[in-house]
Amino acid sequence: MTLSLPIDAEANKLLSTDPLALLIGMVLDQQIPLEKAFSSPYVLAQRLGHAPTAEELAGFDPDALIEIFAKPPALHRFPKAMAARVQEVCRALVGSYDGDAANLWRDAADGKELVKRIAALPGFGKQKSQIFAALLGKQYGVQPPGWREAAGAYGEEGAHRSVADIVDGESLAKVRAFKKEMKAAAKAAPAG
Repeated sequence: MTLSLPIDAEANKLLSTDPLALLIGMVLDQQIPLEKAFSSPYVLAQRLGHAPTAEELAGFDPDALIEIFAKPPALHRFPKAMAARVQEVCRALVGSYDGDAANLWRDAADGKELVKRIAALPGFGKQKSQIFAALLGKQYGVQPPGWREAAGAYGEEGAHRSVADIVDGESLAKVRAFKKEMKAAAKAAPAG
């Protein structure tokens, strides 16, 4: 599958061919624009001189990794915390999936198992796990039985709720409009 997020073509190519890069992009996709989050794995690879492996990042000197994340322009607005989170996720991959991010989803029996595996990663709550399952299903061809249902509303066909639905500038605008609507609705809702 070839991802076509509204980012640099080389960054899309890396996300499309390197499961770890895609997972790192999802890890970083919080509190920054998604273009930044999903471009950062490519920038990380450039800074290292190669696409990293989970083993490499899991064993990286934490202070050195923070330095790489913090180098301007920083890979995330919270480079220290996110360098640590990426390292934790890579350690989980090494411990449970032989260091291969694709093993996270490769033999998932069904959508529920897929979401459960993703949710077991550091920093992945229910919503982020469902979004990543939807991204895998809609754009990466990972479609175990029941994946749409397990991904919740993010798995719906024709939805424009998350990065899973972005394939160009127009779909990005629709996702941004949806998120803006949700924030406005949340602000208008009575506290309770």
